Amino acid sequence: MANLYIKNGLNEHSEPIEILIKNGKIERVGERLVDVVADKTIDLEKKSFVTAGWIDDHTHCYEKLDMYYDDPDEDGYKTGVTTVIDAGSTGANSIGDFYDITRNKKTNVYAMINVSKNGLLSQNELEDMSEISLPEVQDAIDRYPDFIVGIKARMSHSVVADNGINPLVEAKYIQMKLRKQLPLMVHVGSNPPELSEVMTVMDRGDILTHCFNGKQNGILDENNEIKNFVQDGYEHGIVFDIGHGTNSFTFHTAEVAKKYKLSPETLSTDISHSSRENGPVYDMSTCIEKLLVIGYKLSEVIPMITTRPAKNFHLDLKGKLEEDYDADITIFDIKKGRKELTDSNDEVRITDTLVLPRYSIINGHVYTIGGI
Repeated sequence: MANLYIKNGLNEHSEPIEILIKNGKIERVGERLVDVVADKTIDLEKKSFVTAGWIDDHTHCYEKLDMYYDDPDEDGYKTGVTTVIDAGSTGANSIGDFYDITRNKKTNVYAMINVSKNGLLSQNELEDMSEISLPEVQDAIDRYPDFIVGIKARMSHSVVADNGINPLVEAKYIQMKLRKQLPLMVHVGSNPPELSEVMTVMDRGDILTHCFNGKQNGILDENNEIKNFVQDGYEHGIVFDIGHGTNSFTFHTAEVAKKYKLSPETLSTDISHSSRENGPVYDMSTCIEKLLVIGYKLSEVIPMITTRPAKNFHLDLKGKLEEDYDADITIFDIKKGRKELTDSNDEVRITDTLVLPRYSIINGHVYTIGGI
């Protein structure tokens, strides 16, 4: 007997979908399932959407930090996100403690290890190059191979001080020498180093986060056109990730990029307690609404938070509604209503399309959202 039957749902294309879950795995998927026997049934009455569980591939949820921190469950299952990846809050010195804390969370939690062994204890973690250590990064990955899914380097002036591009060169060296292939996520912000320098060092499959920030060192030139080297990097396979955060997403940059057919591969929040509580991020649903309001379709956005981050970070049993995959599922409504959406430059857009999560299902366990 199955544990859970989800019936009369709609996928992101508004097509019918039903799912049967057993022992934490997806047992059957189809437009309409027959001969179903299950302990529990959720009948969505053809009103709610069902997708693979949402994956937020850039969060900051190590609770013991002073700057960027949060509870993974506040960013995760309570908002429809079934998997969060912390983006370098911890380095080799603290990632073991982070791992221990996350074992008691309902949300699936993974981590990118910061190339600085101290992680985000301070804003300038890459000012001291001696804090970058291949042996210590490798040892941490050996100890937590199923937890550490990537490496992170923050390449803005406040972080690297006078080291320029050198910390990223060291990060690429570490990535190349690791015994396990892992993606590298690179934070970009104020210069130096210049974005052109950063992207020259990056390879296919490396992830450029904060891709739609509105800063002078961003992807747009003085004529509001995509810089040539940015287009070249995009076409050569650098992964563009939104990484909204407090300071790193503007409607204007995103709209110009869309006009140039430069779409983000992944949508992430860069959420921490401050941007969750005070905005402009709030949650993944709000970030989805922002892409919808500038013209993306739901069917274009859902892969950005399911299949693509799962592929990029080698989460091989997540991100798809297919037999034998993990039973991580997000159920949500889309309703009409008025809402103000604010970007990182305090520009406001009004949307009439609201994304309202109803259930997070993680490894087959059902969590109701918002008291529904």
